[in-house]
Amino acid sequence: MVFVARAPADALVVQGSRDVSVFGVLAAVVGGAGVTDVFVNPDGSVWADAGSGAVVVEGMRLPPDEARELAVRLVSHGGRHIDEATPAMDVRLGDGVRVHAVLPPVSPGGAALSIRLQRTRPLSARELAEGGMFADVPLDGVRLLVRRRANLLITGAGGSGKTTLLGALLALAPPHERIVVAEDVAELRIRHPHVVTLEARQPNLDGAGAIGLDRLVREALRMRPDRLVVGEVRGAELRELLGALNTGHDGGAGTLHANSLADVPARLEALGALAGLGADVLARQAVSAIDAVLHVERSGGGRRITARGALDVDRRGRLAVVVT
Repeated sequence: MVFVARAPADALVVQGSRDVSVFGVLAAVVGGAGVTDVFVNPDGSVWADAGSGAVVVEGMRLPPDEARELAVRLVSHGGRHIDEATPAMDVRLGDGVRVHAVLPPVSPGGAALSIRLQRTRPLSARELAEGGMFADVPLDGVRLLVRRRANLLITGAGGSGKTTLLGALLALAPPHERIVVAEDVAELRIRHPHVVTLEARQPNLDGAGAIGLDRLVREALRMRPDRLVVGEVRGAELRELLGALNTGHDGGAGTLHANSLADVPARLEALGALAGLGADVLARQAVSAIDAVLHVERSGGGRRITARGALDVDRRGRLAVVVT
């Protein structure tokens, strides 16, 4: 199976209301209907995912110099810099397009680009239900978790739909509630009237000025959030999030990379170690802070919640998870 990129009718390619002309030669692919991810591999091949897995784009191959120039331009467009001294960079463009670029020597075969496209209009919980998201775990039960201000952890592999689901669930919060979101690269989109997004900052060329997610969580707590959200938990910010959710900040949420519900305790323990939390301390903190875990998987071209669980402590005092 191949993905065929059709030439745009003019120089400006729009997916929904999104201007994708900045992507140059990739504009026709990025602007394709339903495309969620576009990849440029070091060998120059281009791949696109329109919901059924990545397939090669027929008749398109970027020469090394062109791929590098595109990577540098896109990173620059996102307000950051990439070169041999800083050969890997992650940026956000416009309305939430996420671009990750890697240059040699880190990518020895040539420049590599990974482009993640958010929908110009985020899906609602009802629309996700129509697409099968809640086939195994009913929407009414998940909606009740939001209504009673449960703290949620949404888990799944990359591209499984964690961010999409989280945005749809947060949109169910009452309109008067203030949602403050901390993200490494801002991509969470919430159809809600009172949302504040904080985005981490990379160090400048002198290695100064970095602001990490752990600090952003602390800053968010000073903004009187009704719901504190971490877009993706991946490091020391876990300590700050668990501390906040254990001190009266209910209704919070975050996402976590995990291959299955059973893998969640091990992933949390690994991140807890990065944050300086021992396994026993992490277990007590996590069980008290997280009310429900929703695991999302992608299969057969669709995305769905395959399991709902709760964190617990086993006989050894280690973190565990039970299906609910």
